[in-house]
Amino acid sequence: MGEYCGHERVVPVPSLLDYFRTSIDDVIADQGVVVEPHATHYVVNLLTLYSRSEELYDDEGEARGHKPLALMLADAEDAASAEERNSALQRIGDVALFISGFFADSLASHVVDLDYYIHMGGSAYGSLSDQIRGTFRGNAFADTYSELAAKFQVLVDVLNEMRDRERQDNDVDLLRTYAIWRKTGSKRAETLLRQHGVVPIT
Repeated sequence: MGEYCGHERVVPVPSLLDYFRTSIDDVIADQGVVVEPHATHYVVNLLTLYSRSEELYDDEGEARGHKPLALMLADAEDAASAEERNSALQRIGDVALFISGFFADSLASHVVDLDYYIHMGGSAYGSLSDQIRGTFRGNAFADTYSELAAKFQVLVDVLNEMRDRERQDNDVDLLRTYAIWRKTGSKRAETLLRQHGVVPIT
């Protein structure tokens, strides 16, 4: 992630962690949404981690990418231990949040769309919160995962806005935005529609 100028030159930043923290805080404030600080801290760390492609993508010989979410869910269900299951659930939530936050437009050409990623990611974080609650790890992270599950759509909107601000994208695909609003109820999509003179009717 970096800033684009007229020639789309990437401008380096001293600290990705600080850059993402400032960007998220600014968007949250501008959108007037409420997200608990521990959840935003988690997302900042996730963005910093996934800025390195080797952390986002699986490397299986000639195949490089990430597994479909449905296969990740199957891995979680077939896990040999609670630790492996919880790790798989966290991976589903993390990948779903990152992809739906920064690559939502590309999902339009896929069989599974943005609402699928939002449902899978939110459900994974919710299940993870339930699984670890009452454990040593749960004392530290159960509420964070619960917040991520409850605010998944909100966080997707925040990351979408971060992406568009970064690439200084003022063009809005109204049909795509309307489809996103219809499927997900995105407040950001509704706001963009209204800004362009389209009043969505529930």
